[in-house]
Amino acid sequence: MTDQPGDRPDPVTQHPRPDFPDQDQPHPGWTGPMDPPPDHGEDSYRGTGRLEGLRTVITGGDSGIGRAVALAFAREGADVLFTHLDVEEEDARETSQLVEDAGRKAVAVSCDIREEDNCRSLIERAVGEFGRIDVLVNNAAYQMGQPDGIEAISTEQFDRVMRTNLYGMFWLTKFALPHIPAGGCVINTTSVQAYQPSPHLLDYAMTKGAIVTFTHGLAQMLAERGIRVNAVAPGPVWTPLIPATLPDTAEFGKQSPLGRPAQPAELAPAYVYLASPQASYITAEVLNATGGTPLP
Repeated sequence: MTDQPGDRPDPVTQHPRPDFPDQDQPHPGWTGPMDPPPDHGEDSYRGTGRLEGLRTVITGGDSGIGRAVALAFAREGADVLFTHLDVEEEDARETSQLVEDAGRKAVAVSCDIREEDNCRSLIERAVGEFGRIDVLVNNAAYQMGQPDGIEAISTEQFDRVMRTNLYGMFWLTKFALPHIPAGGCVINTTSVQAYQPSPHLLDYAMTKGAIVTFTHGLAQMLAERGIRVNAVAPGPVWTPLIPATLPDTAEFGKQSPLGRPAQPAELAPAYVYLASPQASYITAEVLNATGGTPLP
């Protein structure tokens, strides 16, 4: 007779599965109108003090993966400064409330990381608020699906994808490093798209591949300084970016072996682990969270 798993959830059925209702939002999308509503861990994440006293910066922290990470970091004992766009004020207020309800300091900063001066000012703000930066999470990203292929990708779109996903990450890391002590870390958000690019997300997938290379190279550069650099590679995740940038969301995530997209709450523990002392010997790694899609 074997032990039973008790009340452990079935990963296939524990969260909503496609088909989802058709929905469309203008970029960047908002959390409120999403159906089903995304789960950021509001009712499920329980902290154990693994990040007690840390000062953290998260880009794109108003919604989606960024909100889930901000919530988890706060419940683990960290203060959180996060970025959002001007039009995302409502989502940003909700994230701030979640962090403050956990008893930690929340600083929401409207910042377009496509501009170098904005990135420099953001790091200066973080240092002014916290005195140092223990964890930098480069999570903000832009995508826009183009089913008609490369001919439909305008120079304006290409530039926006590159500057948001790569330039901003590069500048923020560069400016933050003088303020990250030994024992600190950088965590980048890459994607399954880095390894298995979807044709309609060609430019986005290019940047995610570059983030993997950046992570591997920077980790080796900073190892002697005691600063770790890792990445998380999500598969499909149910965030506001999906209904705002993809033409068909009804079956989003159905292609994963688990048959559904991840909820943001399912990604947050990966970031907590990589930020924690338990990962002290982990650097230059990509933690895959793809719902069963094998990656190199």
